Amino acid sequence: MRRQKVIMATAGAAALALGLAGCTSGGSGDTGGDSGGDGAASEVEVFTWWAAGSEKAGLDALVGVFNEQHPDVEFINGAVAGGAGSAAKDLLQSRLQAGDPPDTFQAHAGAELQDYIDAGQVEDVSSLYDEFGLRDAFPKDLVDRLTVDGAIYSIPSNIHRANVVWANPAVLTEAGLDPAAEYADLDSWFTALDAVKATGKTPLSVATTWTQVHLLETVLLSSLGADGYTGLWDGSTDWKGAEVTDALKDFEKLMSYTNTDRDGLDWPDATQQVIDGTAAFNVMGDWAEAAFAEAGLSSPADYIYFPVPGTDGVFDFLADSFTLPVGAPHPDGAKAWLETVGSAEGQAAFNKAKGSIPARTDADTSDFSPYQKTAIESFAADTIVSSLAHGAAAPVATLNKVSDATSKFTTGASDLATFQSELAAAVG
Repeated sequence: MRRQKVIMATAGAAALALGLAGCTSGGSGDTGGDSGGDGAASEVEVFTWWAAGSEKAGLDALVGVFNEQHPDVEFINGAVAGGAGSAAKDLLQSRLQAGDPPDTFQAHAGAELQDYIDAGQVEDVSSLYDEFGLRDAFPKDLVDRLTVDGAIYSIPSNIHRANVVWANPAVLTEAGLDPAAEYADLDSWFTALDAVKATGKTPLSVATTWTQVHLLETVLLSSLGADGYTGLWDGSTDWKGAEVTDALKDFEKLMSYTNTDRDGLDWPDATQQVIDGTAAFNVMGDWAEAAFAEAGLSSPADYIYFPVPGTDGVFDFLADSFTLPVGAPHPDGAKAWLETVGSAEGQAAFNKAKGSIPARTDADTSDFSPYQKTAIESFAADTIVSSLAHGAAAPVATLNKVSDATSKFTTGASDLATFQSELAAAVG
């Protein structure tokens, strides 16, 4: 296999990035060789937060296809570790502001991209959709979600579902619960959580702040319904209203069932508690599916999954996607990477390893897991809403304020009324 170079990016690298100069140009939408650097397709630095575990396995699978499709382009791994990309996003912003962009970077499709668009930091890649035939390969409603004022600024590698509960059937059985039981709403789930709590096991595992925001969004979705939840982002639902107060009370109660060491953990640790049988339930996106597979487990014998109670029939959507930054040193290399990201072969290999589903409707999913096949069916049939915690529903600045408010609340630094007012101010 052709040589691959790995960049070990750390927070300290931001200082180096600030000292580097680079030319930037306007977001002209030109994806040719003159949008930055020498334009050569000899290499491509791909900036992601897929640095370990099942996420790295997905990236490695995608790189394998890239090496086959573009054997003359050297892949440079710019991955930065950190849950949900927080560390990577900080370093990326430092590099972009210093005029030192990578050739392409991972970003969540949707509102998260708006900050980069407004700052003129990413190119319009609409022409690549035509060149690669992506308008026909991606569902129309997905293309519509990706389109901003007639332009498209990224190519999605996958579709993830956020509103999934993962559970250990042995722990449920020990608590006297039926692993096949269905929970129509949060109240019925609270009863099951109480039963697990009585055994001394952790009813609901959670990790650091971003996973708590992830849990919060699913509670808002469960309590408000799809229309009410979507209204939080388009202004038709009042953040200060009684319905949101009730949802936040449900969130507060759910947090009372969680592990006390949560703030020192990241999502793999919380998922591992379910795998190890020290916790019964975990709410996490379907990248957790890859973690269960990596542990050699199979469903339904070793783990089960179902929509967060009260959200059946709703698909809480997010997508990882890749961009062409303004001033990319090797835009032709970036174009080669984007071609692989959007290809049927690339999406099949990547998503099989990552636990998500392809954005393309024609990718080969015959050997995907049972969970992934149910997710494909759900995405086609369910009501689609956009994830808060993963950049689809709100810009980064809004999410940061929501995260700060959530952290204050879950660590006891604010009460529920303050939490609600801070959330309203964050979005308003």
